[in-house]
Amino acid sequence: MLDLEVIPERSLGSTTENWEFILGMHFSQAVAIIQSQVGIIKGVQVLYSDTNPLTVDIVINLPQDGIRLIFDPVQQRLKTIEVFNMKLVKLKYCSLPFNSPEVVPSIEEIEHSFGATHPGVYDAAKQLFALHFRGLSFYFPVDSKLQPGYAHGLGSLHFPSGASPVVSKMAIYSGVSVMDSRPPPLPLSCYHQQLYLEAATVLRNAHGTQGLRLQLYTEGSLRALEPRKQCLTREIMFGDSCQDVASSLGAPSRVFFKSEDKMKIHSPSAHRRVQSKRSDFFFNYFTLGIDVLFDARTHKAKKIILHTNYPGHYNFNMYHRCEFHMQLAADKVTEDAPLDAPVTITAYSKWDTIATRLAPAERPVVLHRAGSTNTANVFGSTFSYGYQDIIFEVMPNNYIASVTFYHPPAPFHATDWNATSSGGISSSSGSIVSSSSSTSNRNVALLQEANKPSSNIRITA
Repeated sequence: MLDLEVIPERSLGSTTENWEFILGMHFSQAVAIIQSQVGIIKGVQVLYSDTNPLTVDIVINLPQDGIRLIFDPVQQRLKTIEVFNMKLVKLKYCSLPFNSPEVVPSIEEIEHSFGATHPGVYDAAKQLFALHFRGLSFYFPVDSKLQPGYAHGLGSLHFPSGASPVVSKMAIYSGVSVMDSRPPPLPLSCYHQQLYLEAATVLRNAHGTQGLRLQLYTEGSLRALEPRKQCLTREIMFGDSCQDVASSLGAPSRVFFKSEDKMKIHSPSAHRRVQSKRSDFFFNYFTLGIDVLFDARTHKAKKIILHTNYPGHYNFNMYHRCEFHMQLAADKVTEDAPLDAPVTITAYSKWDTIATRLAPAERPVVLHRAGSTNTANVFGSTFSYGYQDIIFEVMPNNYIASVTFYHPPAPFHATDWNATSSGGISSSSGSIVSSSSSTSNRNVALLQEANKPSSNIRITA
């Protein structure tokens, strides 16, 4: 049984194991904690909506521990921590237990541990009394016939059995109301000396895509032991050397070397190709949601990939969502927009809306990813559409999974698309090649772990 410390409006965690679920932390960071507790936290479920991934919360359910982690579907950060079965977990506040097999979480125990607060609020539909503190709520099941008699909260009620109600559910959140809770900004304690993306602007001119302008933030300090958020602006351009990119963005989370091209069979000259002794290589920046491909001979950037990290995609949880923004000239006139109005595309755009104003390649390339040890892909195929120097990878729900930019611009061919752009996943084998980077264990590739027989995570749409 987990023994956890409650900090209102902040976190739920283990002081003995030195981990905690913190409001505002990214989904991938919560998954990393769960993976580090394999054998202790079991039977994990991930719940999301296939059809409405931006309106339905992403939930990590821990049924064997009675805990539910609720993430905002857009920001993908933790907004609410629920304990829905108090009998499965030990809880304490300021190191003093208020819920355990020996300590019953009655109304008196809650008031003794947390102090006085406003009178409870009755929910007639659920027959629950809610006792609210700032950033913390307790819910007590109460018979509806007792509701009219209360005047000063639960403590003033007289129960026929003489026993006061016991907490059935607890919620930790940011703000004054769990219904209106929003995830706070990423806490400084979750920065882990990494760089994070606020926004990415695609830089284009008449000749095509030139690069990206990135609004970044990281942990900085004016004085020792006083961490604060530090904002930066950086640009990465096609033709930049790997040293230029590393100087701007820091060391990558991982380096992946392309060993083969699984799509070259689609090229009419594939049989004339000679195996190169050199290998193109990727810089994978997981916390930015960006990959940069460098030419094996020149070591110059020639391809940039932006990932949107939608649940239901094979690479979900490998990257943070890249909050990109770009504008393209329209090819078609619609009733809602004239021809001279640009087409704005973001990480939240849907392909069917974009395609009404652009003229992409009519036939997409079908991309099916699979693992080297487990060839099943429960999420199905995606579709890659070419437009100018861009490839849009589109999921079955019409949301964009990734956007790939090439330099120099060239007509779209199937051979241009190689799934190794997605964080080192081979389009056929799905294998992962890691460098010796010290950050390689920070972000867990949820789907690769879930496909393992020993995994403690299951994915449910």
